[in-house]
This record gives sequence, C-alpha cells and structure tokens, in this order.
Amino acid sequence: MDQLSRDAAEIHGGLIVLGSIHTEMAALLEDRGAPLFARVTDTLDVEHLDIASVLEILRVHAEPTAERLLFLWNLFEGVPKFYRDAYEEGVLAAERIELVRELFFSSSSPLRTEAENWFLRELRGRYDLVLKYVARHPGCTNGELLAHARQVDADREQQVGGYLQVLRDRYRMIELRQPVFAKTSSRNGRYYIADNFLRTWLAALATPTASVHFRPLDELVADADRRLADTEGFGLEKLAGTLYEERSRKGLDGFRLTARVRGYWDRGDTELDLVALNEDDRIVRLGSCKRAAEKLAPDFPRFDEHVARFLARQPALRHWRVEKVAITTRHSPTSRQAAERAGYIAQDIEELTLGL
Repeated sequence: MDQLSRDAAEIHGGLIVLGSIHTEMAALLEDRGAPLFARVTDTLDVEHLDIASVLEILRVHAEPTAERLLFLWNLFEGVPKFYRDAYEEGVLAAERIELVRELFFSSSSPLRTEAENWFLRELRGRYDLVLKYVARHPGCTNGELLAHARQVDADREQQVGGYLQVLRDRYRMIELRQPVFAKTSSRNGRYYIADNFLRTWLAALATPTASVHFRPLDELVADADRRLADTEGFGLEKLAGTLYEERSRKGLDGFRLTARVRGYWDRGDTELDLVALNEDDRIVRLGSCKRAAEKLAPDFPRFDEHVARFLARQPALRHWRVEKVAITTRHSPTSRQAAERAGYIAQDIEELTLGL
C-alpha cells in the first residue's frame, strides 16, 4: 500500500483485497494499533451466486429437480464453497439423508463445525437467546422475542434490544423486514436470520450434531432431515421471491416487477407470503406458498379472507388487476386443477426456473 502511494504518479490505481471472518477483519481494520486502521478506501460486498448459476452446477453434477434445488438452496443459498464441499464429498447428487450424514455427521464432515468457525465462534454464546429463537421462528416480532426471553431467562429480557442491534448492525446476522407499503418507521417489523446456512444450522442441525456421541447416528440424521424439511417452508417463500426477482431482472417470461418482492402482515392477523407489484401495468400478485402441494387447496378460503382484508386496507390498489398465485415445490395435476378452479395461478419451482 505504501509503495502504491509513493508511485501514485506512475501507477493509476491499486487494489488490495481482504476477506476473512468478522473478528479477523475487525482486528486488521478497526483496531487503532493495526497497520490498516482507517486506510480502507472502499468496501465491496460480494453477492451469492444467483439461482441460474446454482442450477448450472446441478445440471453438470446432479439432477436439477425442484426438490433438490429447494433442499440445497435452503441449506447453502448461493455460497460456492458449500456446493464445492458437497461435490468433493461425492454427495451433491446423493439423496437427502446421505448428503446430511456425510456433510454434517461423520468425523471428517467438512461442514460439521462450519457454523461455529465462521459464524458463531466470536459470539461466544452471548446472543444465543435471540439467534436460536429467530432461526426457529422466522418472521418473529420484537414482542415475541421479549416473551421468549421472559419465559426462559427473565434477567436477560432487558438485553434483547441490545442483542438485536448488535446482531443486525455489527454482524449482519439478523435482518428486520417491514411489510410491503409500510413506512420505514413502522413498528410492525419482523426478524429473520439473514443467511440460509446459519438459519438452517441453528434451527435444524446444531442440536442433532451436538448429540452424535449420545444417540444412534441413523436416528440423529433422520431427526436432522425432518427439521430441515420444516425449515424449507420459509425457504420456499424466500426462493420464490428470489426467482421472481431474477426472472424479472433477466427479462424472462413471467411477472414484470417494479419493486422487490415482499410479504404483508398486520396486527389484525392478515398475512400474505408474497406481494409482487407491477406498477407500470397496475398489476398486484398475491401469493400463498406451501412446500407440499396438497396443503394449498385446503388453505384457499383462509387465504382469500386475507387477500380481501389486505385490499380493503390498500385503496391505492382498488383499480389494479389482482392476481392470486399458489406456489409449491411441485404441483400435481390435482393441486394444479384445484388452484385454477379457485381462481389462482398455479406455479411451482420447476416452472419458475424455466429458462434460467
């Protein structure tokens, strides 16, 4: 860096790239005694692989089925290292149980300690009260977090606000989302774990892997797989919204977005999994997401009531075209027909990934 500065007249620019876990980066850049303190000129956030890139990996090394994409994306999102680890262990194309066993439960599993090493080591358990609850209850409110703290450790209830601030602003492990059309100052926000791997680790994998010396391995792996399947409900909502955005950004057939896909909820118990806006053509699409296709149709009457309450609270949408969509991992002919009879557009992951 000093040499680049000395030769600035002859060298038009230089790039020094640093990357590591948060603790090590802070020691290099934020410690007043560090050689790079206050010398950072820019920060580059490297995004995950998009879904098209994940699909290309699966096309080359496995079968890119809707079920496999949801399972892997819910676990690894778009982090290249995790897909490489699965490939090097020979399980990228394996069945769920085998992949979970080989990546997380054997003595040489590459991801057995990944979350502790890269996400949680520096926290030293200080924020578990908040992190674990948010991981297991994505979309929880501040009130729910306070009630949880009051129940399990009343002495720490007053610290929840501080925990949330540190986890959001310093570590970026938690994000606060507002419902569509809400003001930024709204007190109706909900908390989510920002990273898929950390969320699924805390919600589904941490407890079974910690019990590997005390319970039968097959029992633990099956337990982890059941827990992972539970997390895929929220994973599908996130994947569907991401697919809508990616398709629109690339100009592919489908819904043309003019704003990010978001959900909607209010204090009156109205909740919509997906709200997509096309302000140019005055179209709003409201989605219900269910991992299992057979669970969609029984929920249509309840969801229709939520749609009606939402539209009643949004007079600006009164003259827009309203589309309802039923999204699942893979529609059966029966679930597709039931959705269409109820006035819904039937979509699944296979359809949403066409052309990517």
